[in-house]
Amino acid sequence: MIRLLIADDQALVRGALSALLGLESDIEVVAEVGRGDEVVAAAIAAQADVALLDIEMPGIDGIAAAAALRDACPSCRVLIVTTFGRPGYLARAMRSGASGFVVKDTPAAQLADAVRRVAQGMRVVDPALAADSLAQGVSPLTERETDVLAAARTGGSIADIARILHLSEGTVRNHLSSAIGKTAGRNRADAARIADENGWL
Repeated sequence: MIRLLIADDQALVRGALSALLGLESDIEVVAEVGRGDEVVAAAIAAQADVALLDIEMPGIDGIAAAAALRDACPSCRVLIVTTFGRPGYLARAMRSGASGFVVKDTPAAQLADAVRRVAQGMRVVDPALAADSLAQGVSPLTERETDVLAAARTGGSIADIARILHLSEGTVRNHLSSAIGKTAGRNRADAARIADENGWL
């Protein structure tokens, strides 16, 4: 029996996934949470074999939750199931320790099969997303440029971003300028939008 944890901030989606996967004779839903920062404690308490994680959740996102789970409970494998099938998300999820990545419109039988395969230690990736990811390549942004663009999404000033990231204002300007050039954005807001749409943030 595969012990499954489901994490999704939308109660309706979480309930539907639980009901569908709970019909499988070899899958038991042992925990459901609505926040990313509840995943690790729930997985440990429920002794989950597989954690099915959404990306966009309050607390921490599913990719950060996957990394936290890898460190705290390495025996629990992660399958990302998301509406946001962005190539950059796929690469980040795999680096964070996820074993699988599929989109929410995956048919129920295929989703159950993905859970089984991940539980067996296999990797499962949505084929169309894998092709898009290969065609697009990896994020052109450095880790610091990514941090600065993510902070710029809130619309704060250069001084605000510098304070949040503990950098000088000149360093923030340099990173923003580089990120704008690499994304071909018109300005920092446009660069942040482009990076977000590609799943790089």
